[in-house]
Order: sequence, then C-alpha cells, then structure tokens
Amino acid sequence: MYLTKEKKAEIFAKHGESATNTGSSEGQIALFTYRINHLTEHLKRNRKDFNTERSLVKLVGKRRNLLDYLIKSDIVRYREIIQELGLRK
Repeated sequence: MYLTKEKKAEIFAKHGESATNTGSSEGQIALFTYRINHLTEHLKRNRKDFNTERSLVKLVGKRRNLLDYLIKSDIVRYREIIQELGLRK
C-alpha cells in the first residue's frame, strides 16, 4: 500500500496544523498532491488504465477547488502552500 497511516500523519503534520487536524486546507492539498504524484507515476507505466486516469482527473479537480477556496479566503496561506509543494513554476 502506497499510503500508510504513518505517511498520512506525516503529511498532515508537515503541511497542516497538526497530525490529527485532517480538515485543514493545506493538509488536504498536500495529501491530494501526494496521491496525484503517485497516480501519475502509475499511469506512466500503465497507459491504458482508464479508471486510474479518471480518478486522477477527479483528484486534480478536488485540489483545484481547495486551492480556489484558499486563494479567496487567505492569499498568504495560498502562496505558502504552492511554494512548499512546488505547484507553480
């Protein structure tokens, strides 16, 4: 399994407010980014896996919605998270 409880707690501890606060926007964006990167690598090896491709598109949409929410509510937090995760060039 690619995402264990420990890895998930580590992501939320690093990017969220704490390891147990799984509702923070930054933590969810970081988790979605981790999952998107994993699915992207999977699709590079398995080009015809259309179910995974659909899941990837849905995850990207969810992350986009969270980023849109964050940019509307707090631009400073938005800029910090995109810089930490390297989402923009």
